[in-house]
Amino acid sequence: MDSTDRRLLEKLQQDADVPVADLAAELALSQTSCWRRIQRLKEAGVITRNVALVDRNHANVSVTVFVAVRTSTHSQEWFDRFHATVEAISEVVEFYRMSGDVDYLLRVVVPDIAAYDKVYKRLIAGTQLLDVSSSFAMEELKYTTALPLGYVR
Repeated sequence: MDSTDRRLLEKLQQDADVPVADLAAELALSQTSCWRRIQRLKEAGVITRNVALVDRNHANVSVTVFVAVRTSTHSQEWFDRFHATVEAISEVVEFYRMSGDVDYLLRVVVPDIAAYDKVYKRLIAGTQLLDVSSSFAMEELKYTTALPLGYVR
């Protein structure tokens, strides 16, 4: 991957709907060369998909909740059941296995606290958990889907 690919990816992370002609002009490439680079990045798995980002307020899910989960069970059977429970909850938009004191971290989006309570009840009904701690985001200070590309080799 060269510097042109990185610049191309930076542009596409900002707006994947930009016409190839505009990208090519901005990067001083021919349209064909620009299109080929995009295809090569897709084939290599660098670009995994193109999506539309929906405004959370328009989707009526403006409340973000970070949910820290601790468990005393670490079997594969337990994890499979927990993973299936989390996957079935559409309000969970991110799900991580963590190191340290917290075993799992979830990012949940909902319209209000009452909606989160329903999510919480679904979460705890699906599996046995040691502790669930919920933190409500008061203000979003930075949000981006763009990855930093300075580390690309």
